Amino acid sequence: MKIAIVGASGAVGQEFLRILEERPLPVDELVLFGSERSAGRKYMFRGKELTVKLLQHNDDFRGIDFALVSAGASTSREFADTITKHGAVMIDNSSAFRMDADVPLVVPEVNPGDARQAPRRIIANPNCTTIQMVVALQAIERLSHIRRVHVSTYQSASGAGAAAMAELEAQHAELGAGQAPTVEKFAFQLAYNVIPHIDVFTDNDYTKEEMKMFHETRKIMHSDIRVSATCVRVPVMRAHSESVWVETERPLSPEEARAAFAAAPGVVLMDEPADKVYPMPLFVAGQDPVYVGRIRKDLACDNGLAFWCVSDQIRKGAALNAVQILETLL
Repeated sequence: MKIAIVGASGAVGQEFLRILEERPLPVDELVLFGSERSAGRKYMFRGKELTVKLLQHNDDFRGIDFALVSAGASTSREFADTITKHGAVMIDNSSAFRMDADVPLVVPEVNPGDARQAPRRIIANPNCTTIQMVVALQAIERLSHIRRVHVSTYQSASGAGAAAMAELEAQHAELGAGQAPTVEKFAFQLAYNVIPHIDVFTDNDYTKEEMKMFHETRKIMHSDIRVSATCVRVPVMRAHSESVWVETERPLSPEEARAAFAAAPGVVLMDEPADKVYPMPLFVAGQDPVYVGRIRKDLACDNGLAFWCVSDQIRKGAALNAVQILETLL
């Protein structure tokens, strides 16, 4: 099996390398691609030194079986035909194709069968916030159909890439030294602050990030579920958190929900609030599952439940989900 990573030097590309190193996938050859800035860089994989090749419109993807792509939407659109023309399956981490009718949008714990319906040989990886939420929601959906979801996200700097993580680190150092913080990747200073603004605002005053959660959830779950989101950037390095309120067709007890979460694939239950056991990004960063806790009745809705979930944005929210898609196709 021959696999390519496109965007190998980025935060997600580097996580692809780590995950492929960890998992028992039969990778016979790994080829790394990147921009002019990263071409020529060298990385180790399973004891071999690999050099990043410049991504070009040529026949470099001949013989490639799967391409794990995380190089941004514009690059994905430009190079999709080049990547797939010789038969490679492109698993794309950008927003370029997520809502295209002929491109499946896949979270393996929820809709693995959709991955095999890819006429363009492109499979889209959902938005990070959507991925962790639908993994948790699927456990509830199996008990009773979900009508509505309200969610507030607490999104780490990692969601904006490696440069954003570096900027948050730099801001803390600069402020600690009495200097003005560098602000380039975010709309405002993120250190010691929260910013209720991720991506651009749309005509209805929701951001694109918030609307992704609405549309992507419906596509992945094949559902008429309605999602209202507020997405907030917080000064955390890695792992996104979400406060989720769900309304189901029939009332569910917290005990039913806990049992469902405990049995759900990809979910780890951490719900002993009296003993201060609940998920936090400090301890979830670098881990694979979606962690769920703070499960309780919604006091404002008879058929409502509330819960809290945390997951590593770079792993399950991006690179791991893409590799799991690949694994469903083997």
